[in-house]
Amino acid sequence: MTDSENKAHLDADLNRQALDFHALPRPGKIGTEVTKPAETQRDLSLAYTPGVAEPVRQIHADPDLAYRYTNKGNLVAVITDGTAVLGLGNVGGLAGKPVMEGKAVLFKRFADIDCFDIEVDAESPQAFIETVARIAPTFGGINLEDIAAPHCFEIEQALVEQLDIPVFHDDQHGTAIIIAAGLLNALELQGKTLAEARIVVLGAGAAGIAGVRLLLALGAHPDNIFCVDRQGIIHSGRQDLNTYKRGVAVETEKRTLADAMDGADVFIGVSGPDLVSPEMLASMAPRPIVFALSNPVPEIRPAVALSVRDDLVMATGRSDYPNQINNVLGFPFIFRGALDVRASCINQAMQIAAVEALRTLTREPVPAEVLEAYGLKELSFGPDYIIPKPFDPRLRERVPAAVARAAIDSGVARLQTNL
Repeated sequence: MTDSENKAHLDADLNRQALDFHALPRPGKIGTEVTKPAETQRDLSLAYTPGVAEPVRQIHADPDLAYRYTNKGNLVAVITDGTAVLGLGNVGGLAGKPVMEGKAVLFKRFADIDCFDIEVDAESPQAFIETVARIAPTFGGINLEDIAAPHCFEIEQALVEQLDIPVFHDDQHGTAIIIAAGLLNALELQGKTLAEARIVVLGAGAAGIAGVRLLLALGAHPDNIFCVDRQGIIHSGRQDLNTYKRGVAVETEKRTLADAMDGADVFIGVSGPDLVSPEMLASMAPRPIVFALSNPVPEIRPAVALSVRDDLVMATGRSDYPNQINNVLGFPFIFRGALDVRASCINQAMQIAAVEALRTLTREPVPAEVLEAYGLKELSFGPDYIIPKPFDPRLRERVPAAVARAAIDSGVARLQTNL
């Protein structure tokens, strides 16, 4: 059997297992649970009529009491229009439902947050915005998911302005936060600084533009970041740029990805497979950093990259290579921190707090249970460990606390807890 035939066989087997996993013994991946007794007539009279009338009256008089008498404070909506589902594109909301259910699993598994997945059939961004705004009172937070750029920017901004609960587009900010945490550590290992690093970002969708914005907030120099889309470098002379791409345009004579890569310190790929050639990688500055995050096939494959450069630090979006840039390191814990203090939003200060918490945790000794979970004998801060592992139990303690503190300090928290 050839390598390609073996891969096809393994893919087919995985697909069969995935379908069985989703279908058996009960369709789907999530359900609901009853959190109060429902065994006696008295239980039912308290859970429903007539007992339920009193919390209704209390909430009517003071809407904040919904956090006391209902599940609102620990309930997040995972909402999509299905226009950018994984690498599958615009498959529609219903086809995106398995992904939304999966997101709900991660919220519950890592941060004990309850979720409803909601798939919206919306004919326009405005229709989507109106739908979400109308159902928002049910929830303590809104996680927007798999919404295509540029509409995702418009949708998130409108909902942030209209709602008084956290609205977070994970494909934008979750990815940006994990990239930033790993990159700051990688820069230190390579003896470089964010302020001076020349950075190439391939892909100018949700993750790419949000990543640039966060890196600028952390101290990157705007003249040193080159964003590249299908037409080449996003420069100020282009006439085909939307509002969001204009915000990351630079003045430069460079035009192509190869031009941008020449002498670059950092490459961040959030685009597609095999778009970076060995020659491009070879042209980068000494001690380069390569985040090839296209999944499942990176912009340049680790085996190729390591054969060209032995002085690089590399990350991918895959779990079978070191340094996986995985959003599960972020969104469950960011929402946990925001919900714990009833934050009205997830602002930039809270995002930066998450970056710093992840960055700092990587430098501490790794617990034995993490080594066991990943079948490792040792693991320490270095080229193959620039970001924590998803099953690190310390994430549940550190990241929410940092996010909650930032919410309090920036004035968007309703609760002032002792952190």
